[in-house]
Amino acid sequence: MKNLLLIISIFLMTGFCAMAQKNFHSFKTTTIDGKEFDLSTLKGKKVLVVNTASKCGLTPQYKELEALYKQYSNRNFVIIGFPANNFLGQEPGTNEEIAEFCELNFGVTFPMMSKISVKGKDIDPIYSWLTQKSENGKFDAEVSWNFQKFMINENGDLVDYSAPRESPLSEKIVNWIEN
Repeated sequence: MKNLLLIISIFLMTGFCAMAQKNFHSFKTTTIDGKEFDLSTLKGKKVLVVNTASKCGLTPQYKELEALYKQYSNRNFVIIGFPANNFLGQEPGTNEEIAEFCELNFGVTFPMMSKISVKGKDIDPIYSWLTQKSENGKFDAEVSWNFQKFMINENGDLVDYSAPRESPLSEKIVNWIEN
């Protein structure tokens, strides 16, 4: 009986540790052109995750995001855009239309993923992890609008986020990248 209790205890502890170790690098997603993208390939890089939209008053942030990416991409930093149509239908296009819009209007070269949902019943698992303390172990951070930014450290841990209206070139984000 003691051996059985010991085995059950070890099993439960292992299971809880495995759940606690889930981080950004635990996920896979799909690029805007339909290829699987394993986020574990970003180990060792700081990642800024942004939910984007093409028909939003904040859409000009694409220009700032691209400038930030060009300035810091050689310093183990990457931006990942996740188009989402969760706010007033401001991202109605297909993946192809979104990719074309981003390239033609803003010269976007940072990785863009397939269109997902960032809130609600159909929330993508990555955004569920980003927004729920029960999953990320840090804090709750409901996505309030397009262009909310989440900061992930080199180990895949969520460290902070910034509001949609905060510029990608803000002191907060730049200091995080540089330090």
